[in-house]
Amino acid sequence: MLCNQTCSICLTKMKQGGGHAIFTAECSHSFHFHCIASNVKHGNQICPVCRAKWKEIPMQSPSLDPPLGRVAVNPVGWPQNDALMTVVRRLPPPRRDLSRRHVVPLFQAPEPGIFNDDESLDHLPVVAESTNASDNSSLRTIEIKTYPEVLEAPRSSSYDNFMILVHLKAAATVANQSSSRNHASLPQLYQNPRAPVDLVTVLDISGSMAGTKLALLKRAMGFVIQNLGSNDRLSVIAFSSTARRLFPLRRMSDVGRQQALHAVNSLVANGGTNIAEGLKKGAKVMEDRREKNPVASIILFSDGQDTYTVTGAGANKSQPNYQLLVPLSMHGSDNTGFQIPVHAFGFGADHDASSMHSISEISGGTFSFIETEAVLQDAFAQCIGGLLSVVVQELQVGVECMNPSLCLGLLKAGSYPSRVAGDGKTGVIEVGDLYADEERDFLVSVKVPAESSECETSLLKVKCVYRDPLTKEMTTLESDDVRIRRPEVAGQEVVSIEVDRQRNRFQAAEAMAEARMTAELGDLPGAVSILENCRRVLSETVSAKSHDRLCIVLDAELKEMQERMASRHVYEASGRAYILSGLSSHSWQRATARGDSTDGSSLVQAYQTPSMVEMLTRSQAMLLGSPSTQRLVQPVWSLGSQPKPR
Repeated sequence: MLCNQTCSICLTKMKQGGGHAIFTAECSHSFHFHCIASNVKHGNQICPVCRAKWKEIPMQSPSLDPPLGRVAVNPVGWPQNDALMTVVRRLPPPRRDLSRRHVVPLFQAPEPGIFNDDESLDHLPVVAESTNASDNSSLRTIEIKTYPEVLEAPRSSSYDNFMILVHLKAAATVANQSSSRNHASLPQLYQNPRAPVDLVTVLDISGSMAGTKLALLKRAMGFVIQNLGSNDRLSVIAFSSTARRLFPLRRMSDVGRQQALHAVNSLVANGGTNIAEGLKKGAKVMEDRREKNPVASIILFSDGQDTYTVTGAGANKSQPNYQLLVPLSMHGSDNTGFQIPVHAFGFGADHDASSMHSISEISGGTFSFIETEAVLQDAFAQCIGGLLSVVVQELQVGVECMNPSLCLGLLKAGSYPSRVAGDGKTGVIEVGDLYADEERDFLVSVKVPAESSECETSLLKVKCVYRDPLTKEMTTLESDDVRIRRPEVAGQEVVSIEVDRQRNRFQAAEAMAEARMTAELGDLPGAVSILENCRRVLSETVSAKSHDRLCIVLDAELKEMQERMASRHVYEASGRAYILSGLSSHSWQRATARGDSTDGSSLVQAYQTPSMVEMLTRSQAMLLGSPSTQRLVQPVWSLGSQPKPR
């Protein structure tokens, strides 16, 4: 019956007498009239569900135009009682060509040659979105912990690869220390001191985005717009065969939100997929801006493959040069860290996961795989939940040998740039930004010689240098010396479970990377075997035998990857993207959307921070139709702060 059907545009239930007209097309699919009218008003005559071409399409009658100051339709399918709609309803009417009675597309508006028209930050308070005047400087720091592989080693023993874990944790924000927050309060998520953000969204509006995909993208963008603060600035770039800046870098005040929503609602799907042009425009917005907020980032969204700059590699061709897609200003620097990270979101089975992952890796961002349409908004929510909670910037981690006879080996830092000095006595890891409550774990290998008479060996010291994004002040923190006891005869070695746990994580990530390379060469059975061997090795480790939860998670993740390599078709459709989003998450130690879930109950979903979880909760409450009805996400465990069984 109709009351059980769901409108494929806005994904809410349809029922007669519910206050909305219902349109049933000649292909028998039904939609809310206002949803489908909005979908076809630019000439689209194809059913969003079955792609059948219609002879008759619903047209919004001029008599249905709302009063001045109100929009004609619910543009992206938000529930009518949603608090966000109170903003949408206040939007001024779109510009119209009175002779033809249609909306003038923003693509027809002139675009300046230089994007130096960003809204000024003059007269803004130093502390963004603050309602708490107390001194929070003590909260904005980093906790350093170190764990040697074993606490004591015989004097006569030497080690070529002695492991030391460096564990860092950023402080929590004020908001995360209060459990009495009202999740339904709009428009601000954070009512605490935080660093304001400059965010540029680069959105794919190629022909394949027509229908439900574009409607859901608009809804997800509406969520982002609504949850940015009045000191945050947003710019919108749309690309298909070409790219266009639809919305300049503007503060998300009430007026700014209204204008941004108008720009997003003007999006129409057509044309090809030119990712390079989209990123070029996004980089130009960042480069040309006259003023800069402390945090800057780009969100890239695409459901297709770039057909203008790079082409897919054939069986006998080399790997495409994905660096051509990324403007030079987005490339990482060994000296200054990453300047403009691109957080890339690949949507569906047809996007080019390899290119999207490469773009994120080159720029220092993350790659998320959105397998199903329902997860799109949650994926965006998780990302901005992090971006809106940056508490540390330009973090540089230094390690120094404290004994002249010691020498550094490898620094296991994932995708973070790292280097060891020529004399092997010092090393540096460039970490960059940390979100509130984020943790980082690095393994430092040291060559430890035998001792002749000393009862203790000093190994190394850790030093962190970082900038506070609000005060701009540089801070230096040092750890205590890492030492091990050197008895003449040591008892039974007790391996640190903290070190063993992180060694397993790095080993699993290396197996994922190797399996992916093997799969790309066409050897899926070989790739599955690599993952199976890794699972077997991990099961024999100290942490696995202690039922360490990270080991359970890694095993579940490796098993899921094996299943997504069941056939070439499955691998092409989802396996490659799933593995790459997992690699991105582990290499940056940052949460990504993977497959069809960003839910904290998923075993393979790790690295979420409380700020991300809070934003996800808000997103899911909105998707359910009312902020008062919330499917709460339980905060997930952290890879560094979980219980440590002995």
